[in-house]
Amino acid sequence: MRKLGLLPKILLAIVLGIVIGSFAPEWAVKGLATFSGLFGNFLGFAIPLIIIGFIAPGIGELGKGAGRLLGMTTGVAYISTIIAGLLAYFVAVGLFPHILEVGGLVNQYANPEEALLKPYFTVDMPPIVGVMTALLLAFTFGLGAAVIKGNALQKVMVDLREIVEKLIASVIIPLLPYHIFSVFANLTYGGQVTMILSVFAKVFVIIIALHLIYLLVQYSVAGQMGRKNPFTMLKNMMPAYFTAIGTQSSAATIPVTLRQTKKNGINEKIADFVIPLCATIHLSGSTITLVSCAMAVMMLNGMSTSLAVMFPFILMLGVTMIAAPGVPGGAVMAALGLLESMLGFNTTLTSLMIALYIAQDSFGTACNVTGDGAIAVITDRMSKSETA
Repeated sequence: MRKLGLLPKILLAIVLGIVIGSFAPEWAVKGLATFSGLFGNFLGFAIPLIIIGFIAPGIGELGKGAGRLLGMTTGVAYISTIIAGLLAYFVAVGLFPHILEVGGLVNQYANPEEALLKPYFTVDMPPIVGVMTALLLAFTFGLGAAVIKGNALQKVMVDLREIVEKLIASVIIPLLPYHIFSVFANLTYGGQVTMILSVFAKVFVIIIALHLIYLLVQYSVAGQMGRKNPFTMLKNMMPAYFTAIGTQSSAATIPVTLRQTKKNGINEKIADFVIPLCATIHLSGSTITLVSCAMAVMMLNGMSTSLAVMFPFILMLGVTMIAAPGVPGGAVMAALGLLESMLGFNTTLTSLMIALYIAQDSFGTACNVTGDGAIAVITDRMSKSETA
């Protein structure tokens, strides 16, 4: 098991959860529910730490960059992320009601939670602060560190980020497959898994299609602005796309992304600045996935998916993606606080989100890094216009 990557482990956990849940006795499933309950509570405790640990130093580091170039790149990356989220939202509104059984779980069960077995016991693990308080603290500390002259606060926040990264990499990610296994065993025992699996398959196909469509949009805009052939640029970026599928990490793919971006005729200094920065702040593919998966889970549970509900979530997601740690599944971990505080997700729904997200994480990462090349073209053109 240790030699398997996170995605194979998650897929294996889903399969085993379905198999075990279909014949296991009630006492065994309740035991698994106890584990998933304890893990879910621990995850709730960790979410504010993840928010503060990643957003605060991320904003602090952005504030000490290279002036106008930093501002341009960050602005273009944020706008790209928001457009990606809105694209996913409107496609979900148009397609999901026709391919998913809207309110299916609510129609089948008056309260879907009642179909799940309760744990034998729970241990209360209250977070140190609420999610919104954590967001406000992160923005306050991050902006403060960017403004003041001293580096002491920034160094503390960077150390905190390293601690949180270790927590995610050493505790949360290794236990995540067991949590998913327990949740799917419980869902199978409660008779809900068939509907959920059909959602997985349909949403997965739509997400991959959206990734490809959005890359075409990004490179069409970049080609128009940079007076370059968008298809030639996309072809040059394919090594980065397929490398990201293998690594599941934007950071690990930086050398390949940088090399292929320079092949598109981008100024080397611009490319050297933009590509490493965008590996952190530009996660359009991850945003498409998160919005699509959230919409599917919400529709399945009969929750409101109006633009008034989702647009603030998308705006905050664009900022929170800066916090996404450099581990597989990091983006969904960084977004858990928003899912709970803004969309009202409970432990079961966040577990479904994690499983849905990680199942296609490598494709989302590939969309992210390939899109970074388009951001570099746009930034290069904008910087030339300013100096002209």
